[in-house]
Amino acid sequence: MVCILRAQLTSTLVSCIHKLFFMKLNLLSCDAQRPDIRAIANCIAEISSNMDQSLSNELTNMFLEGDAIEIEVEDKNSSSALRALRKLSIDYEIIE
Repeated sequence: MVCILRAQLTSTLVSCIHKLFFMKLNLLSCDAQRPDIRAIANCIAEISSNMDQSLSNELTNMFLEGDAIEIEVEDKNSSSALRALRKLSIDYEIIE
C-alpha cells in the first residue's frame, strides 16, 4: 500500500514539476497570405521541446492544412517563442 501511494505521489510530483518548466501551446491557424512553410517548420522545431526537424515538417504540413497542433515550449523560452509565432502570423492559445 505504501509503495502504491509513493508511486502516485511521485507521479503527481513529476507532473507538477513538468507544468512548472513547460508550457503547452495549441497552434490554431496562420493568417499570413503566403505562409513560409520552411520558416514555420524551423520555428516549431526551435521553440518546442523534444522535437526534431522531420516531425516539425510533418506537423507544419498538418497545421497549414487546417489542423490545430499542440506543442510544448520550455517556460524559460516562452516569451521569445510567442513572439516568434506572432511574427509568422500564427494564432495560438496557451493550454493550462
